[in-house]
Amino acid sequence: MTRTDPALLGALLDRRYRVDRLLARGGMSAVYRGVDTRLDRPVAIKIMDARFAADRSFVERFEREARSAARLHHPNVVAVHDQGVDTGAEEDRAFLVMELVDGGTLRDLLDARGALDVHLALSVAEPVLAALAAAHAAGLVHRDVKPENVLIGHGNDGSGVVKVGDFGLVRAVASAGTTSSSVILGTVAYLSPEQVATGATSERGDVYSTGILLYEMLTGQPPYTGDTALSVAYRHVNDDVPPPSAARPGLPPALDDLILRATRRDPQARPADAGAFLRELQRLRTELGIEPVPVPVPAAEAPTVTTAVADVERTVPVIPAVTPGPGPRGTRALSRVAPVPAPAEPPVQGPPTESRPRAPGRPRGRTVLWVALAVLLAAGIGAALWWFNGGRWVAVPDVDGEPRAAAEQALREAQLVPVVRTERHNTAPSGTVIRTEPPAGTDALLGDEVTVVVSAGRPTVPAIAPGTPVDQAEQAIRDVQLDPRHDPALDDYSHDVPQGTVLKVDPQPGAQANIGDRVRLGLSKGPPPTPVPNVVGQPKDAAFQALRQAGFEPYEAGTEFSADVAKGAVTRTDPAAGTTGVRKVGVYVSNAVEVPVVVGRTLKDAKQVLKEAGLEPDVKGRGRGNDDDDEDGFLPRFVIRQEPEPGTMVQAGSKVKLHIL
Repeated sequence: MTRTDPALLGALLDRRYRVDRLLARGGMSAVYRGVDTRLDRPVAIKIMDARFAADRSFVERFEREARSAARLHHPNVVAVHDQGVDTGAEEDRAFLVMELVDGGTLRDLLDARGALDVHLALSVAEPVLAALAAAHAAGLVHRDVKPENVLIGHGNDGSGVVKVGDFGLVRAVASAGTTSSSVILGTVAYLSPEQVATGATSERGDVYSTGILLYEMLTGQPPYTGDTALSVAYRHVNDDVPPPSAARPGLPPALDDLILRATRRDPQARPADAGAFLRELQRLRTELGIEPVPVPVPAAEAPTVTTAVADVERTVPVIPAVTPGPGPRGTRALSRVAPVPAPAEPPVQGPPTESRPRAPGRPRGRTVLWVALAVLLAAGIGAALWWFNGGRWVAVPDVDGEPRAAAEQALREAQLVPVVRTERHNTAPSGTVIRTEPPAGTDALLGDEVTVVVSAGRPTVPAIAPGTPVDQAEQAIRDVQLDPRHDPALDDYSHDVPQGTVLKVDPQPGAQANIGDRVRLGLSKGPPPTPVPNVVGQPKDAAFQALRQAGFEPYEAGTEFSADVAKGAVTRTDPAAGTTGVRKVGVYVSNAVEVPVVVGRTLKDAKQVLKEAGLEPDVKGRGRGNDDDDEDGFLPRFVIRQEPEPGTMVQAGSKVKLHIL
């Protein structure tokens, strides 16, 4: 079968899927619009090149990867419905049945618009990262994030729905015996440095590719271009990705920083996976006030385009690594380092060499040829018998408890490919093997990957600075497999730590714990509350000033009598002194009158003094005439005693008894 074979049109694959028309073709497959005749629904059918269907290792890998992708259910992932190998034609055909997405690809959108504005670029990047985050959470790595694998279809509301397709297919193709052992597969413009250098892929590799994708959306082209795939790959390995604002001035510096973090050459310096990248992107969008916008559906070259048909993977020789290698969850290299064959030298032109004429007799050359063919045939038959009777299988060695390096060496010696993944463990020492997947003793094909699960030791309480938002602190604790809980008993006041943020962590950061242990968080209650100051007895104006300086809002609540407080001074506050948690304070002012000294004064003067003080004189005593007379005949009357005593506090209008002589 060839990709342009018209005999495919109208064919019924696996007696179920009718092939209707070609949508697009690539280097390793072609995608057709088809119909699932059993369910009567349109589908997209990806048919791999015939050379892959003849490779048993590819078919096995293809089936495993398709099953894994089919278990991935997410609104931003192109659904995989079925897979199989159709054997009804002259050539076997490996195929994949997928959701039919009516629209175009991100490549179509970029070709039509060039650089996208920031709002649109982030509106495309978010669902791409959401799809990858779901895959990473399910243990899947995409390995080939690029615009051709990002589909934009019509949503129910008319706006574009972004979907990611082709999960796992690069890995399946790379495992096939039809690929060269000296090249890696993938679109070179988006490959991570470690994928170019060693072939290793991981979640952080997908993060790198998505960072390049976002760079291209913002600037209109990827950061590295060149005349050859090798030159582009070399720059991925040896150069740092420049900030996109260098190509498009005016982009926010925070966006530069995010893309530069995602595209660090050291995988460990990138966000751990697409979920972490997505959270950073969403936080940045919120901080910058960048609202999401509807994604337009691009017009594709064909009426309908489905998942990543553009298998325009460019093969490049593996470049020796000059940067740090893959992260802890890196998978096996998709290739082996091998020298690139030198071009054949042209034949030397010159006179023919002389030779002795051979004597007539038996054709010795023919005899030697037949003997050589017989030997080769016998050797081939023997090798085939050995291979099909178990020579291609090997038992996974038992490396549980071994140091990581020793375990990897043992697997390589068994002609298996170790893939290291780290897990925290309560008892296994850090750096030792917890288990292998598949387990020890399991038969595996030569060259198969074996996951080596290495202990990262017990979890350590992460460093959480005072003032960290609660959600960030809780996520950091969950990331190390510990259980964050807010404990109100640890809450306290603080002048320096904002209210509602983390103030205390128990156990202390850096302490070791067991997986699932609880980590208690105490929150700041803000500055300590200020108690209402005691201003009783102070003049009203002085009391008001003292309350304002303490941060309160004083107001005059009224006047009242107090036998202990002079007129115009504060008798009490509402709430009372020492109360906390209030802002407004009512002030009550004394209306008491201090009885003046009138003993020894004439009755006339005494009356005048008392009336001026707001008091009523009450005259008592012996004398001629009316008691209210100020004089007894020609002599003035004098006050010899008064009640109450001078200095006593009484209410205004109170009577003061005057005893006269």
